[in-house]
Amino acid sequence: MAFLVRVLRNRISISQWDPVCSQLVPVSPTQGHCVRALSGIYQWPQKSQSLACGGSEQVPGIDIQLNRKYHTTNKFFTTKNSPQPAEEKVGAFTKIIEAMGFTGPLKYSKWKIKIAALRMYTSCVKKTDFEEFFLRCEMPDTFNSWFLITLLHVWMCLVRMKQEGRSGKYMCRVIVHFMWEDVEQRGRIMGVNPYILKKNMMVMTNNFYAAILGYDEGILSDDHGLAAALWRTFFNQKCEDPRQLELLVEYVRKQIQYLDSMNGEDLLLTGEVSWRPLVEKNPQSILKPHSPIYNDEGL
Repeated sequence: MAFLVRVLRNRISISQWDPVCSQLVPVSPTQGHCVRALSGIYQWPQKSQSLACGGSEQVPGIDIQLNRKYHTTNKFFTTKNSPQPAEEKVGAFTKIIEAMGFTGPLKYSKWKIKIAALRMYTSCVKKTDFEEFFLRCEMPDTFNSWFLITLLHVWMCLVRMKQEGRSGKYMCRVIVHFMWEDVEQRGRIMGVNPYILKKNMMVMTNNFYAAILGYDEGILSDDHGLAAALWRTFFNQKCEDPRQLELLVEYVRKQIQYLDSMNGEDLLLTGEVSWRPLVEKNPQSILKPHSPIYNDEGL
């Protein structure tokens, strides 16, 4: 009995050493049993361990050795280390108001932002060459084609203005409001039946939000993702010429770049947007946007 007690004491005090990355790491007997048990169940950690230590992996049937050395660091990056956009400080009262669905105090007057939003939407309608889109994209000259082209330009304005904080987001809501008012007014002028117009407006609203989600996903991905979004929404899955998709992807990319080069303060106060042509004659001119001139007297 005394001999058994001495054996157990010696077994508890002895530490086992396992080779890890050409070094000896002490492992207790209980941990050693657990490690061997787990290594018998899960075989893949051993492979990743050999690669992480700079070893080689032999693949059966293939005489290739992968010698990879990975850089390791003791510093762990968090969201605090990465650059974050400057957020506008909002008081508790403003947060409560906006949680109830109202808009709190903004950096600029709401009337100024509304006027700028109307000008920006007007720029989407008046300064866009619809005839060139109809010709080069082989689109019929219909109300639906007009709406698809307008929707694309409105979305690009929304992408730009969402970068301007709370004032920009408020301006986005006003732009969308003016767009639906214009669509309804045009439908009445065309003599569409009120019941059919209301029904079509519901369908167009669903298509609008679906298009916004698709375009947002496309602009954040590569050109393949953007081309897929344009093919589904803008061309309604009926584009047979890949050159048309290429032309439109290039147009969206350069237009987003052009809008990003504009000053956000000027866009909030004026809403003046000039669109690049569908086919660029002078690509260097995209880097030199003109600064708008505004007059805020009486606002």
